[in-house]
Amino acid sequence: MQTSSSFILLPFTTLTTTPSLRSNKVRIHSSTSTSTSTSTTTTSSDSEQQQAISHNKFSYSRASPSIRWPHLKLTENPTSSNTKDIIFTSPSLEQDPSVENETSPSSLDDLLDKNDETLEALGRVSKTRVKKMTKLALKRAKDWRERVQLVADKILKLQPEEFVADVLDGRPVQMTPTDFCFLVKWVGQSSWQRALELYEWLNLRQWYSPNARMLATILSVLGKANQEKLAVELFTRAEPGVGDTVQVYNAMMGVYSRNGRFAKVQELLELMKSRGCEPDLVSFNTLINARAKSGTLLPGVAIKLLNEVRKSGLRPDIITYNTLISACSRGSDLKEAVKIYNDLEASSCQPDLWTYNAMLSVYGRCGKATEAERLFKELGSKGFLPDAVTYNSLLYAFAREGNVGRVKEIGEEMVQAGFGRDEMTYNTMIHMYGKQGQHDLAFHLYKDMKSAGRNPDAITYTVLIDSLGKAGKITEAADVMSGMLDAGIKPTLRTFSALICGYAKAGMRVEAEETFSCMVRSGIKPDHLAYSVMLDILLRSNETKKSMTLYREMLRRGFKPDQGLYEHILLVLAKENNEDVFENVRKDMKDVCGISLQSLTSILIRKGCHEFAAKMLRLHVSHDFELERESLFAIMNSYSLIGKRMEALALLDDLREKVPKSHDLIAEASIVLLCKDHEVDAAMEQYNNSKIFGLSKGSCSMYESLIKCCEVTEHFAEASQVYTDMKFCGMEPSESLYRSLVFIYCKIGFPETAHHLVDQAESLNFLQNDFTIYVDIIETYGKLKLCQRAESLVGKLRLKYSTVDRKVWNALIHAYAASGRYEQARAVFNTMIRDGPSPTVDSVNGLMQALIVDERLDELYVVIQELQDIDFKISKSTILLMLEAYARAGNIFEVKKIYHGMKAAGYLPTMHLYRCMIGLLSRAKRIRDVESMVAEMEETGLKPDLSVFNSLLRMYTAIEDFKKTREVYQQIVESGFKPNEDTYNTLILMYCRDLRPVEGLSLLQDMKKQGLDPKVDTYKSLISACGKQKLWEQAEDLFEGLKSKGVKLDRSMYHIMLKIYRNSGDLSKAEYLLVSMKEAGVEPTIATMHLLMVSYSSAGQPREAENVLRNLKTLGVDLSTLPYSSVIDAYLKNGDHKLGKEKLLEMKRDGLEPDHRIWTCFIRAASLTSSTSEAMSLLSSLRDTGFDLPIRLLAERSESLVVEMDRLLMELGPLVDNAAFNFVNAIEDMLWAFELRATASWVFQLAIKRKVYRHDVFRVADKDWGADFRKLSPGAALVALTLWLDHMQDASLQGSPESPKSIVLITGTAEYNMVSLDKTLKAYLWEMGSPFLPCKTRSGLLVAKGHSLRMWLKDSPFCFDLELKDGPSLPDLNSMQLSEGYFMRIGLIPVFKDIHERLGHVRPKKFARLALLTDEKRDKAIQADLEGRKEKLAKMKTTSALAKPGKKTKFGRIAVIGLVFGELWKREAEKTSRCQREIVFCQLRVELIPANQYTNCRRLEETLQQLKVKTEFWHIERGIGQKNESRQKAKKSMGLLSSHVYGNNSLVGKSNEGT
Repeated sequence: MQTSSSFILLPFTTLTTTPSLRSNKVRIHSSTSTSTSTSTTTTSSDSEQQQAISHNKFSYSRASPSIRWPHLKLTENPTSSNTKDIIFTSPSLEQDPSVENETSPSSLDDLLDKNDETLEALGRVSKTRVKKMTKLALKRAKDWRERVQLVADKILKLQPEEFVADVLDGRPVQMTPTDFCFLVKWVGQSSWQRALELYEWLNLRQWYSPNARMLATILSVLGKANQEKLAVELFTRAEPGVGDTVQVYNAMMGVYSRNGRFAKVQELLELMKSRGCEPDLVSFNTLINARAKSGTLLPGVAIKLLNEVRKSGLRPDIITYNTLISACSRGSDLKEAVKIYNDLEASSCQPDLWTYNAMLSVYGRCGKATEAERLFKELGSKGFLPDAVTYNSLLYAFAREGNVGRVKEIGEEMVQAGFGRDEMTYNTMIHMYGKQGQHDLAFHLYKDMKSAGRNPDAITYTVLIDSLGKAGKITEAADVMSGMLDAGIKPTLRTFSALICGYAKAGMRVEAEETFSCMVRSGIKPDHLAYSVMLDILLRSNETKKSMTLYREMLRRGFKPDQGLYEHILLVLAKENNEDVFENVRKDMKDVCGISLQSLTSILIRKGCHEFAAKMLRLHVSHDFELERESLFAIMNSYSLIGKRMEALALLDDLREKVPKSHDLIAEASIVLLCKDHEVDAAMEQYNNSKIFGLSKGSCSMYESLIKCCEVTEHFAEASQVYTDMKFCGMEPSESLYRSLVFIYCKIGFPETAHHLVDQAESLNFLQNDFTIYVDIIETYGKLKLCQRAESLVGKLRLKYSTVDRKVWNALIHAYAASGRYEQARAVFNTMIRDGPSPTVDSVNGLMQALIVDERLDELYVVIQELQDIDFKISKSTILLMLEAYARAGNIFEVKKIYHGMKAAGYLPTMHLYRCMIGLLSRAKRIRDVESMVAEMEETGLKPDLSVFNSLLRMYTAIEDFKKTREVYQQIVESGFKPNEDTYNTLILMYCRDLRPVEGLSLLQDMKKQGLDPKVDTYKSLISACGKQKLWEQAEDLFEGLKSKGVKLDRSMYHIMLKIYRNSGDLSKAEYLLVSMKEAGVEPTIATMHLLMVSYSSAGQPREAENVLRNLKTLGVDLSTLPYSSVIDAYLKNGDHKLGKEKLLEMKRDGLEPDHRIWTCFIRAASLTSSTSEAMSLLSSLRDTGFDLPIRLLAERSESLVVEMDRLLMELGPLVDNAAFNFVNAIEDMLWAFELRATASWVFQLAIKRKVYRHDVFRVADKDWGADFRKLSPGAALVALTLWLDHMQDASLQGSPESPKSIVLITGTAEYNMVSLDKTLKAYLWEMGSPFLPCKTRSGLLVAKGHSLRMWLKDSPFCFDLELKDGPSLPDLNSMQLSEGYFMRIGLIPVFKDIHERLGHVRPKKFARLALLTDEKRDKAIQADLEGRKEKLAKMKTTSALAKPGKKTKFGRIAVIGLVFGELWKREAEKTSRCQREIVFCQLRVELIPANQYTNCRRLEETLQQLKVKTEFWHIERGIGQKNESRQKAKKSMGLLSSHVYGNNSLVGKSNEGT
């Protein structure tokens, strides 16, 4: 026999793309044909027995893939079975489960078998004719099968133009009514048309009496052929006479069941009952089958159907259970299927192979491949042999998981079991490869399928087209479609749908439309998917008219778009402003999807149709409809999501005017909108206004929005107030709001309130088992050092819960760590180890943090070792925690050890680690380490960030390497970083230390423009730098600006201003500042009054200083020696030694003993006296008060002086105000002035020993010769210089240590007691003719070339004896004198003035030669030098005038350049101040170089380039910190210079021309 069925795939999850289907290749046709099958004739009784057995054993139809492979969601084609192009022939004939449901053994077949009439021949059979038999003989005859088969074959062999009557009218054999039933059934299996014709022929015969069996048979035939209308017509005609024949009703229900007409089956069942016909088990099985085919079963429906069978008094059989399990398989309802299966076992109904196959299918569809395999093995253990369906179901389970290996194994097992791979096997595997994107394997399998003799069906081709479309292989998909058509297989609805979906995905609208039209022309009706896809592509192509036409057709066909497609339609209409059509579609959408106006409006706004949505809302409100809360809030929320706050506020204003009764709602919406945009200030203002005007209390959503907005913006106090108002209004927070409130109260430091809120929430069944809330509370207790409450809370949790979360324990450890309570934290840690949960890295870090907070860093390694002993692996975060702790402590050794250990362990340094390391090394001024660390970081691929650059800026600024500082800043700019406050503050500090406050002020203005606030310390540095550079007005403006801002200034700021007013000589402002200081709440101290008195002293008004002292006495202030020292120093500096001594005695009378301050004043004054007697007189005053060490240093040569000085320095060391430092400086000045140089040397070395002076005040190391004499007094600096020169001389003679290329001597620019150290050292070195010269780029530096210095130290007569010696006796006069800031040898002063006044600044060697000459010879030498200069200048002018263009001259251009520079400098000097000159010319130093030293133009050009470098022209070009006006003036001056020298020609272009 042959059974015809057609297969179509249900919609795929993902759309595919396929190429255009050529209309000339669409060959969809049908032709009426008959399919003949021959049955095997059995005449023995064994065949009857075999047939009876076949009814009792389980059989499973291989011709019904819709049940065998439910994962493919196959349905039967409603077209006629005689369509040749879409016939599917089953390889074998077995019983269809669906047929079993409709005509079970207890129905039609049993009826026919039970009424079987065998034919028995009566008498001899004639050879010429068939004898007519009696009815009894006819019934007893056993050849009924041969007779039925004979007639059936004749009928089926009829040509289309022939009729059944042509066979039956001839009465070929005698037949009973039962035989005719079998005949109709057998004919109907091949041709339902001939079966119907046979049925009609019988009904037209008078001798035939219609019966229920025949009606049931023909209904069954029509049902199998999907001829529902004909079956309904026959049943309707015959139904009044059916009576209580249950088989007829069952057959008709089977017809409806095949098409899933569950409602019709139910209706027929009720009709059956109303006619008094009791349904049997077949009736209910058919009902269950109809419900299964009508759609996916909802959870619980299968059990409900099973219970209905039992309620009817029937016992479910295996078919009932199998049908229900298959229905669950279609819906992938594993839970329901297991319940049915358990019920089957509980009811003692034995499962059969169909049962196991159905359960395998359920497990496979639900992704339970392991369970499916377990059931497969169980099936074998129960004695069942797997069939092809079993193997295919198991194969699908693993194919769904993508387990290619297991799928291949099952396929091989299937072949070994004797089942070849059939179409479903291949289809499943092809689909699996397609989903995995292995399209080559899918094609290969497709070819194997054809070579194996398995004909690909519609499913095969559709799967291939779908997978190729997903992969974007459109050409290959077209080939598959063409192959499908060439093979004569008609594309199904799903094939066309896949093709249309493919075009939709590719955006090929025209091709999609052609394919859709072709599908309709071929007789296939589009389904919901096809309509939806076409609508979507038309809408995307803006084909509104076509889409609306298709939409109306879709509605007429009974299909309705889903909500997403409706939204798309409405959005297109909204963008086109098509209001009429929009309203009609919206109504349809409301009926279908139940969407409200507010939801639709929200969708429109979210999709960008804001104006249309607002228009709809305004229109809705204008018709006096009440404004809905949900609608308004949905619109506001949508506006907020897309950032359209202004449009939303405009809409609210409009609504406020049109709907005044909804003012409260609009105000609430406005607050919520502002909260969503995090405009907390505006939201709180609106909220407060609402309370003022007495509006309604608002909703929970408004309060929740306000509180959460305050939480995000960290306005915790406001959040607390809103919560209070909320509670006052009687509203309860939601669970999420409780969570936010707990966080807020923890943040503002009220963990008790947070704990109370948690208790309230738990009483409402909120925050159950949420340990994170408790973690916040415990951590807050820890931060507030309330460890006992944290411990108590954890104790309550331990009583409440059997297991406390690990986060809670860690929070308790960190709470103890915040207070440095390591022992308690360790106890918690041990409890975790003992009772669980086990500690984590966070637990270990808490222990380490406890030790760090308690400053027990030396125990960190001990704890680490203990943890390692108990098999704890130390994490990278723990090591970083240790490193940061040592970094904060400044322990570079430990930090570097940990760092190198991390690298050795394989931990790659992170950016955070580099920041930490570089920050530490920068603070320690480890320049080389920092630079190597930065280089290493760049080698690893990490670029320095702004934090690293700022660390470098601070380091270079601290060591006053301002060139490097500028380079780092340039790197910041080139890297694209925007300087932050730290950057600007450091740069301003650099300019202040470099005494360039003008550039600092410019940066300060830039900083303010960018909205950055400078630190108060930055202002302090700028004010101090302005004071040092005598920019009094700028310093005062900065100070007043700080006061006007309301900045609370500390005492040090007032002291700086007092010093500035002191140096500027404006004592009235100093006095007013003192009054302002008191008004600001800063009480002046003794130090403040000391500064005021020093100001009077500097102004030469010691009397005023004394008045201040008297006022202090009058006020009863507890005085120290500080104010007395100020007055005494003022008198001594003014030369009133007598008054100074009197004040000393007055201090004694007031009960104050002289201390280091008084000693220093008298010793310093003694060093500046002109004669030894005056110095001895001053020192005698100290001796009279009990301090005789200074006078003994001058008068004695005792070794005990060393011991006494050492002891004194030890006593003075711990004192404040640099007591020892100032004292030693004064002693050194005095000893040097009175030629006690050896004594000064051992005092200097003693000061270094006692750390009064730095140990590296000078150094002579390998390639590192240098000195830093800043803050030293002139005498101390001269001692240090002589010792340094002596050390360098030894190194030069011995050749070790090796000198660098350049030696730097740092003198600084500050003055110490009206003495300039820079000037003093210059005078000393110039007198010796040293090679030290002033630095060209920085003031306060003297630089010498290494080679020149070594030669000078070896050869100069000034360096023959650098040993410091004491004079044989004290000189009568002071050997040193203070003049214009120079502390120089008294005999050198007139010579120094003469040389500099007449020749200007000259080089040291020339100065030394001139200084050694007698006055008469010196005068002649200077005069000759001046005359030589005049002659050279006149000769140069004459040569320049006579020179021809283009002719090279002996004299270069450099003299002219020097002359022009000199003139420019002179002009600017007359117009500008010192500071402005530095800005315009950048510390321009011009030297008039003799022109006869240069012989050619190339040398002249090189010299000019050197001169440009010397003038620091690059600094003008960069313009760092300079004002535009000054920079333009500098460039103009340079341009003027070029025009003087070269005319309008450039330097490079005219490099070969002469002068």
